Amino acid sequence: MTNQAELCPHLDSIGEVTKEELLQKSKGTCQSCGAVGPNLWACLQKDCAYVGCGESYSDHSTLHAQAKKHNLTVNLTTFRIWCYVCEREVFLEQRPVLPAPGSHPCKPLDLSIFLSGKGLTGMKNIGNSCYMNAALQALSNCPPLTQFFLECGGLVRTDKKPALCKSYQKLISELWHKKRPSYVVPTSLSHGIKLVNPMFRGYAQQDTQEFLRCLMDQLHEELKEPLMEFGAGDSGDGDERRDGDRSPSEDEFLSCDSGSSSDRGEVLEARGPGEAELLIQDECAGRGGPGGSISEKERLKERRVSGSPLHSGSREMDEDADVDTTAEDATHAQPDNETSMHCSASRPCSPTHSPPDLHPKLSSSPPRSSPLRSAGACFSLKKAQILPGAKKKKQPRYRSVISDIFDGSILSLVQCLTCDRVSTTVEMFQDLSLPIPGKEDLARLHSSIHQNLPTKAGACTESYASQGWISYIMDSIRRFVVSCIPSWFWGPLVTLEDCLAAFFAADELKGDNMYSCERCKKLRNGVKYCKVLRLPEILCIHLKRFRHEVMYSFKINSHVSFPLEGLDLRPFLAKDSPSQITTYDLLSVICHHGTAGSGHYIAYCQNVINGQWYEFDDQYVTEVHETVVQNAEAYVLFYRKSSEESVRERQKVVALASMKEPSLLQFYISREWLNKFNTFAEPGPITNHTFLCQHGGIPPNKYHYIDDLVVILPQNVWEYLYNRFGGGPAVNHLYVCAICQVEIEALVKRRKTEIDTFIKLNKEFQAEEAPSVILCISMQWFREWESFVKGRDNEPPGPIDNSKIGVMKGGHIQLKQGADYGQISEGTWQYLLNIYGGGPEIAVRQTVAPADSDGLHGERKIEAETRAL
Repeated sequence: MTNQAELCPHLDSIGEVTKEELLQKSKGTCQSCGAVGPNLWACLQKDCAYVGCGESYSDHSTLHAQAKKHNLTVNLTTFRIWCYVCEREVFLEQRPVLPAPGSHPCKPLDLSIFLSGKGLTGMKNIGNSCYMNAALQALSNCPPLTQFFLECGGLVRTDKKPALCKSYQKLISELWHKKRPSYVVPTSLSHGIKLVNPMFRGYAQQDTQEFLRCLMDQLHEELKEPLMEFGAGDSGDGDERRDGDRSPSEDEFLSCDSGSSSDRGEVLEARGPGEAELLIQDECAGRGGPGGSISEKERLKERRVSGSPLHSGSREMDEDADVDTTAEDATHAQPDNETSMHCSASRPCSPTHSPPDLHPKLSSSPPRSSPLRSAGACFSLKKAQILPGAKKKKQPRYRSVISDIFDGSILSLVQCLTCDRVSTTVEMFQDLSLPIPGKEDLARLHSSIHQNLPTKAGACTESYASQGWISYIMDSIRRFVVSCIPSWFWGPLVTLEDCLAAFFAADELKGDNMYSCERCKKLRNGVKYCKVLRLPEILCIHLKRFRHEVMYSFKINSHVSFPLEGLDLRPFLAKDSPSQITTYDLLSVICHHGTAGSGHYIAYCQNVINGQWYEFDDQYVTEVHETVVQNAEAYVLFYRKSSEESVRERQKVVALASMKEPSLLQFYISREWLNKFNTFAEPGPITNHTFLCQHGGIPPNKYHYIDDLVVILPQNVWEYLYNRFGGGPAVNHLYVCAICQVEIEALVKRRKTEIDTFIKLNKEFQAEEAPSVILCISMQWFREWESFVKGRDNEPPGPIDNSKIGVMKGGHIQLKQGADYGQISEGTWQYLLNIYGGGPEIAVRQTVAPADSDGLHGERKIEAETRAL
C-alpha cells in the first residue's frame, strides 16, 4: 500500500464525531439496503449521519458521496478514512497541529495514535510485503515464542543457512525494545525467507498463511534438537507421542523451492504379515482441477515446507487408510477448489490452484519423510516388492521451540461399514484449516448433531467426479451466482465453533470415495472420524476463504464470529487425550481486505503488557476497541491456552524466590523449561536434558555457553517445581562429560579414516582404463554418508539402501531407468558394505569370460566352407 505524504485539503469538511459514535454506528445497517457489517462506511461530512455499505454489497457509501458531493468516509470496521476527491487513503496525523486560518479545528476523532509501549512497533512495507508484516506482528504477540527469543537468546544457535532464526531474533529485539523506533524495516528476514523459498522473491503479493508455514518450518529446522530417550521419571513427554507421531517440522529438511522431495517415503500404518505397501509416485502430471492440470510454475509454488493447505472433502482418504493390493482399487483423492492465495505481479493476491493432497483434514505440514512432500505430483497406492538388503535407517525424532508451542496431534479413525474394522492413525498439525459452512451446510451440521449422522459441509468439500459435463457446468454456474450474492442475503451467522464442528464432522466414504478395506480386500463404504489427541499451547486456525473453480475464483466474505476469550475445544477432544486445559483466549488475528484478485493484510493483536488491542497496518500502529476486533473479517487466528491455575503457580514461585531462605544446595534448571513455566499453561515435566547428555554431564560442544542454558534456583524453589511438575533430573554440579569427549574424538577419527579411504579407492578406480566391474550406489544414501563424514550430520547413515535404484526383472536385480545413482569400484563397495551393510548389489558392468578358442576356430571353419559353396 502506497501512502501519500502530502496533506489532504479536504480534512476541513470533517464534522464533529467521536470514536464512541462510530463504534455505535458499526452495529447498525446500511441506510439504503439494510446490509449489516462488517465494513460499513460512515460519511464524515458536517451534519451528515449517513451509513452505507461498501463494495462487497451495493457500494451505497460511494453512491451517497457522489450524489451529495461529500468527500470523506470512514470504514467502521478498520477506522480507515478514504477521500473520494483525492482518491486515496487519508491519515489524520498529517493535519497541522494548529488549524489554518479559516479551517475547522481538529476534532475529537483521532484514529491513528502512535503509542510508545513495548511491542507496538510498526513494520515498513518494502514492496507488497503486507502479508509478511501482518504475519510477523501476529507471531510477535505470541508470548511463549517472543519470550523465548528475548530471554533465551543463547539458545538461538545454528550453523544452517540462511540463519533465519538470527534474523527473527534481531527483529523481535527491535520490536520489543524499550527505546524502539516508530517502525522497523524487516529487510534481513525478508531476504532470508526468499533464499529458502524462491516463491517469495520479487515484489508480488503472497498468502500470509503460506508465509507463516514456511517461516515456522525454517525456524524449527534451524533450532531443532534430537529427542533423547528418557528414563522413567525424567520426562513424560515421550508418553504423549506415539509411534509415528512426529512433528510436522521434523526429518530431513526440504526447502520451499522446487528441490526434490525426500525419498524416505513410508506408510505410517503397519500392514499384514509378509506384506509391504509402498507409496509409489506415478509419472503423471499433478491435477489442479476437474480435467485440468497444474502448470510447472504453480507446482513449484505448492511444493513447500509446510505443505499446501489440505483441502476438506468427502472424496479424500487419509494417507494411511487401508488399501487394497491393486492400484486400480486404490482410492484417489479428487482435486480441491480451496487454495492458498498467491499473487502475480500484475494482479496482487491472485489465487493459484492447489494440487491434490491425500488428507482432507489437516492443513499442517506432513513429516518430511512422507511422500506428501511432493505435492505437485500424482500418487497412487501400489503393491511393491521390497528388494533384498533394503533396510531403513531409524529416523530420529526432533523437537524445537516451534514444535513445543504450535504442534498438536489428531487421532483419525476409519471404520469399514461391512466388517466394522477400524483403522487409526495419529497425525501432527501446526494449524487447522477450517471450512466456512454455508446455509445448507449449517442446517445439515446442526441436524447431524441431534441425529448423530455423519455429515460434512458440502460447500466447502464438494469436488467434481463421475458426473456429466452438463451437470458440471450448471453446478459451476450455480456456485458462481451464489458467490456473487452478498452473504447477508443468503447466509446465516457463522461462528468459529460452527467451522470447528464442520471440520470434525464425520465423513461418509462412499461412491467414488469408497474405503479400501484391508480385511475385506475390497472397496467398501466407510465412515471417517477425527478428534484432537493433544492440544497445542498456541492454536493457529486458518479459515478457508479462497476458492477456485475451473472458470472463476472467488473469496468467501461471510463474517465468522469468534470469541476473544473462552474458546472451548473439549467437545472435539479424544477420550484418551492428555491435555487438561481445553479453553483458549485470542492473541491475534490476521485479516484480508479485498477480493480474490487483490487486497491488503493487517493484523489485530492484544498487547501482553497492557491488555489493549491494536491494529498493525504496516508501519502504522493504532489502538482499537475490542469491538473492532470482533467485527474483523478473520483469515488466520492465534489462540493461547488459558489457565488461572498457571498464573497462581507463577505467583507462588515468585513468592518462594523472594523469601531468600538460606539453602545448602543450589539446583540448576533448564532456562528453556523455565521459559515454558513462565509462558505456558501446561509446561509439562522439567526437562534438563536440553543441556545434559545421556550420561548426565554437559556435552563438550555446549560447555562454553552453559551459562546461557541454565538458571540457578534455591532449594525451596526447586523442590516446589519438582514436586509439582516432576521430570528432571536434579543437577547440582556442572561438568564436561568425559564419555562424550572420548566418543567425539573417536567420531572424528572414524570420519577421517572413512573419507581418506574412499578418496584413495576412488582415485584407483578413476585410474583404471577398463574396469572389470562397476557397481552402483544410491545417491540418496551416499549424500547421507557424505554429510556424516564431512561433519554436517552427527548421526551415521543407516545400511546401504539401493532398493530405490533397482528393479527385479527375470529373477535378477537390474538398474532402474532414470535412477539417481553413482558408480563406484568393487573395492569401494566392499569397504562401505563391511562398515554399514545393506544392499542389494547392482552392477552395470561385470567381468566377461574370454571366448572359447576351439569353438571360435570351428565357427570360422564352417563360415569358410559356406563361402566356398
